[in-house]
Formats: sequence, C-alpha cells, structure tokens
Amino acid sequence: MSTQGPAPHPSFPRNSYLNASSKLPDRTASGALNPNPPPFGSASLARRDQGSQQPQGQSQPQQQGGRQGGQEGQREREPQFNPLNEISEEQREEVNEAFSLFDLDRDRHLDYHELRVALRALGFTLPKPDLVSLLQAHGVPRTSVHPPPPSSSSSRQPQPQQQDLHPSTLLISHASFSRVAAQKILDRDPLEEIGRAFELFDAEGKGYIDVEDLRRVARELGETGLEEEELRAMVEEFDLEGRGGVGRREFEGICLG
Repeated sequence: MSTQGPAPHPSFPRNSYLNASSKLPDRTASGALNPNPPPFGSASLARRDQGSQQPQGQSQPQQQGGRQGGQEGQREREPQFNPLNEISEEQREEVNEAFSLFDLDRDRHLDYHELRVALRALGFTLPKPDLVSLLQAHGVPRTSVHPPPPSSSSSRQPQPQQQDLHPSTLLISHASFSRVAAQKILDRDPLEEIGRAFELFDAEGKGYIDVEDLRRVARELGETGLEEEELRAMVEEFDLEGRGGVGRREFEGICLG
C-alpha cells in the first residue's frame, strides 16, 4: 500500500513549500527567528523617542509665527472704525458746512485759528493744549500743502519732526477734521447739549423759559407765523410747577422724549 497522498488535481498543482513530511521548515535552529522577540511596538516607540529628541522650540516658532500671521491678516480684514459712519447725515452736513465756512483760503486744510473757530461752530470749545494736540496728531506741515520755492540751502537742511513743529506751521485736512469732529459728536453728553440749548432760550438766566423767550428765539429763527396763543399754550403744557415758564428739568424731558 502506497504512503503517498492522492495525486493533485491538474488545476491545483502541488505547492512548493510542502515537503514529504508536510512540516514547515524550522527557522529557529538557523537563527532566522529571534528566540527572545522584543515586546510589541518597541520599534515604533524607538522611532518616536528618536523623533522626540528634536530640539524643543524648533517647530514652535513656526506655529507661533503662523498664528501671528493669521491674527495680522484677520486685523487687516476687519473694517476699521470710522466715526463718520456712526453720526447722522444731518450731522455730517453740519461738519462739512463748518469746515467750508472757515476754510478761508480754500486749500482744503485748516490752520490753528480756523480749526478753533470751526470746532466752536459745532459746539466744541477746546483749550489751546487740546487744539495743539489735535494738530500734532492729525496735522501735516504747511510746506506739504504749500511748498516753498526750491532753494539749494533749504534742501540740505534736515527736516524737523512733526512733534517739534510749531502749531502755526501745521494744517489739518478735511478728512481728518471730519473724523475728529464726528468722534467728538459721538462722545458728547446729550444732557450737556440740552443744557446749552436751554441757556440759549434762557438768556437772562432766570432758570426757566417763558413766553417772551420763545417769542425772541422764534424771531431770531425767522419763525414769524407763531401766534401768541400758540406760544402760551406751549409754555402752559410743560409748565408742571406753575411758575409761568418751562424749567430745566422739564426742558430735558421734552428733548429726551
């Protein structure tokens, strides 16, 4: 009786790795297999340790620089605040009118004196140090607007810093004046403005506005169509204390709605 197995099917030839004993070759004897294999994952841990020996901070500046670049790009994309966009169209017209009224030489710039009276026309009375600070922060040298005739001696002289220039040599442009005036309008206290308006009516400082005050202001504004009965009705409606006139507190309530 033969010990050989059945003949292989012609479609499935005998595999070459099978021998007569049908045993896999013993690789431990030849040293092909490590009798003490390293623990699982030790090679990957070794590679990780080699990578961790990279000097610290080598990649951190790049990451930090990327964050800084992203923040700078975000700041560039953010629209800058413009106070002119926050005031009303009527207020913008008042700012432009004040500038045009006191731009006497029509150079689209205001000097120290023109700036002072233009801001006062808008209701802002600034002391001299504040005006000087505005010119130093937002002004330009007069020579940049009205260049002097060229001369060889002046071209060799060093130009002084803007902070060292005298205020009389600085001019503020229409755009800078508009932003400054708009910001002051936004910072204005409404009660303070109402108080100034009350003082315009109460010119004698009585502490209230009577019919005579209304008549005078209406005449100054050219409102000649108001009848005496209408003026008296206005005073009587808001004269809560019965003093014959509208006090400061009642006037504030009228203006603030």
